[in-house]
Amino acid sequence: MGRAKNEVNLMEGSIAKGMFSFAIPMFLGQLLQQLYNLADAWVVGNFADNDAFAAVSSAGSLTFLIVGFFNGIGIGGGVVISRYFGAGNKEYVERSVHTNVLFGLIASVLSTIVGLLFVPQLLVWMKTPPSVLPESLTYFRIYFAGVATVILYNICMSIMRALGDSMHPLYYLIFSSILNVVLDLLFVAVFHWGVGGAAIATVIAQGLSTLLCIFRMCKSTGYMHLDFRKLKWHKGIMGEVIRQGLPTGIQNSVISIGNMVVQTNINLFGSYAMSGYGAYAKIEGFVFLPITSMSMTLPTFISQNLGARKYERAKKGALFGILSGVVMAELFGLLFFAGAPYALRLFVDTPEAVAFGEIQAKTVSLFFFLLAFSHCAAGVLRGCGKSIVPMITMLLFWCGVRVTYVTQAVKLIPEFQTISFAYPLTWSLSSIVFLVFLLKSDWTHYYEKHR
Repeated sequence: MGRAKNEVNLMEGSIAKGMFSFAIPMFLGQLLQQLYNLADAWVVGNFADNDAFAAVSSAGSLTFLIVGFFNGIGIGGGVVISRYFGAGNKEYVERSVHTNVLFGLIASVLSTIVGLLFVPQLLVWMKTPPSVLPESLTYFRIYFAGVATVILYNICMSIMRALGDSMHPLYYLIFSSILNVVLDLLFVAVFHWGVGGAAIATVIAQGLSTLLCIFRMCKSTGYMHLDFRKLKWHKGIMGEVIRQGLPTGIQNSVISIGNMVVQTNINLFGSYAMSGYGAYAKIEGFVFLPITSMSMTLPTFISQNLGARKYERAKKGALFGILSGVVMAELFGLLFFAGAPYALRLFVDTPEAVAFGEIQAKTVSLFFFLLAFSHCAAGVLRGCGKSIVPMITMLLFWCGVRVTYVTQAVKLIPEFQTISFAYPLTWSLSSIVFLVFLLKSDWTHYYEKHR
């Protein structure tokens, strides 16, 4: 089977070299995304008013509630494509690619309708301050009017990565991130369009990077070739995509709701707690990038090798990926534990806020290995077709148990650290379940048995 220059062969050669060659571009892309998010917040924070900054900085959980659902299904599409690619079935890869793109178009329309109709009420339910509400409405109306650019971009990236190409998504992310910052400066700092300018910049930058993805796919002569005349709803393939991706989509949306509940309890401890926890979350986002990249590599690696019936290689790759993630997580956790006060001051300089952030960091950082294990194990299970297991496990522990614990435990022990303990507790419970499934189930043959 022909392989383009930028595609990594995950089915032959060194497992370690293949996985790291695939994961490193994703790590660089995510690092760039984190740096862009900081730059975006800096532009709005420095060239618009405080209400505009509050509107943009609080947008993440609400956008992920809707977009994360469809992106989760897109992940399922990547797993299906990887499996047919590993089996060398070009006809079914072609069908899967066109079915996924058609799904992306439909999901874009649905997300636009849902976002424009329901987000205003959600903002009220979230008790958005009256001074911030007009800015939030402006931002979300523009964002969801152009949400097709975000969804189609993620669908196209998922297709490329499923076929072993993690470099072009990196190139397009570099382009969109730089363009976004430039447009932010132009629209917010020069034209003074405020939060509306930030939203327009996001839609334009994301839209152009989506066009680059589509252009590459249309010009490709290999497995990822896209021909809009061949867009068709292949019922059987879409059924596979939904079976693989719907659990992840539901998981993304429900966990984001759980995180909002936890944030509500953090808010009860005041603005310093909010700032300290926010600073911790920013640092954790950077610290965990290598582990996230490995957990995103595992579904593609596992799915491709199971499609090629290389069961032992899939097992060895799963073991290597999980161990790599766990070791990296604990090393970074130890460094974070030791350097938390200094790292937190990069984002907050108030001693009271730093103190709250340090409580969070020193309570959870030594348990990062559990978080890494859960993410990597979930990646393995998604790659073999058992996506329902990560969904149920994470919804049960990361949403149900976490929310129940936080809301009840804070009443008994009204201290900030009580909330912090929710994370190692729920990471431990999910890790136990994942370990049992990996050791006790024949996950390498699950897909064949349930076709």
